[in-house]
Amino acid sequence: MKKHLVQRWFLLALAGVLAVGFGLPNEIAPLITEIPRGGIVATVLFLMSVTLDAHAVRRALSRPAPVILATAINFGLVPLVAWVTVIALRSGQLIREDLLIGLLIAGAVPSTLASAAVWTRRAGGNDAVSLMVTMITNLACFVVTPRWLVWTTGTSTDIELLSMIWRLGLLVVLPMALGQILRAIRPIGRWASSQKTALGVFAQCGVLSMILIGAVGAGTQLTPGAVRSSDWALMLGAVAAIHLVALWSGHALAAVVGIAREERIAVGFSGSQKTLMVGLYLATYFAPLAMLPMVAYHVVQLLIDTAVADRLRAKTPTSQAP
Repeated sequence: MKKHLVQRWFLLALAGVLAVGFGLPNEIAPLITEIPRGGIVATVLFLMSVTLDAHAVRRALSRPAPVILATAINFGLVPLVAWVTVIALRSGQLIREDLLIGLLIAGAVPSTLASAAVWTRRAGGNDAVSLMVTMITNLACFVVTPRWLVWTTGTSTDIELLSMIWRLGLLVVLPMALGQILRAIRPIGRWASSQKTALGVFAQCGVLSMILIGAVGAGTQLTPGAVRSSDWALMLGAVAAIHLVALWSGHALAAVVGIAREERIAVGFSGSQKTLMVGLYLATYFAPLAMLPMVAYHVVQLLIDTAVADRLRAKTPTSQAP
């Protein structure tokens, strides 16, 4: 029993975070207003980078096919599947319009800033590929994401491009570069390698803290009767379907083009996962409840991918395990 609880600690913690965030949003909100969200993201990416072998990064760059495929799925397939899903739901007038907008936002944002690499490593895959996809999609999202949203929603978004480029540059590129610079110092590199598991757990705690912030933010916008039970069911089913299509497509397409198993795992996770931070930011330009599908997508992807990662890791040869 104890071993089972240890293996499933993240899912248990995730359930607790969601219960607190949605159950006591007004009570928790004043306590988290001072939490540096950017600092959490930067810290998680730094930890992932400092434990990442530079040779793995060079291999990812020398064989770019997995990175290109995952980026195409994340910025091409997922927004398209989300748009088709919204058209189907809208035609039947089955769900609130602001939740449909939220689905489009969830599909259009870049790959997640932290968990794709964390879960790729957890599954025994090549997390260097996931980190490269994270960097590329987040740096390109200022051009790609607004174009998708303008096209699919029929509205324009007043996004401060230079400000966002600067901010995400600091949050994404700087901590990853600093992690690799410090890793080049041999004593630090050896220590980081020896503490890889512990630092990975700490990174997952950072992911949980971001989910808490998102759940509290969404919870404060909910009023009795604002979202029907049918809205919840359809929204959760939609985000699960979109994510599963992308996850399966990543593995299947990577296998078709002959990409190795470790890279296929990375393509699946980094191609299908979406970042919460950018999604919550964009939702404020549309409607308060538009953030709910983004939170739902993030939670659902972690629930699904935790199970998938554990299953893949169980099948990973001992010599390939991180």
